[in-house]
Amino acid sequence: MNGLQLLVLGRTLVKLAGTAMPSLGAEGLPASVRSVLVDVHHHPDSSVGEVAARTGFPQSHVSASIARLQEQGLLVAEADPRDRRRTLVRPAPDPRGGFLVIGSEPADDALLEALDDPRALPDVQRALETLYRHLVPSSG
Repeated sequence: MNGLQLLVLGRTLVKLAGTAMPSLGAEGLPASVRSVLVDVHHHPDSSVGEVAARTGFPQSHVSASIARLQEQGLLVAEADPRDRRRTLVRPAPDPRGGFLVIGSEPADDALLEALDDPRALPDVQRALETLYRHLVPSSG
């Protein structure tokens, strides 16, 4: 695999991720902004730095995304009561009571749509899981 192939693969995976990720009321927002929203739903009361570390986006992008999602009423950001220099982010309360809850939906449908042969899905899933395990820090 050369650098160009890796770039094309990366862009393809980003497009697939955008298709597979839940919108959480953030329809029309870029996949990178929705990634921040999904991360906060999975890790409420995280600092901006923690979200940046998990998503791999620069802290400036995460901060801008959080501000955008706050404007839409999807996230709440407040100063950390233990360290006022840090900002903690959590999902906004659901107007129906409680909090919006999301699951980790498999990307199977998006992958199947992209594959020429649906029988290749298990191989592709294993390959992606291996790449994730080896290339994403703290993925274990």
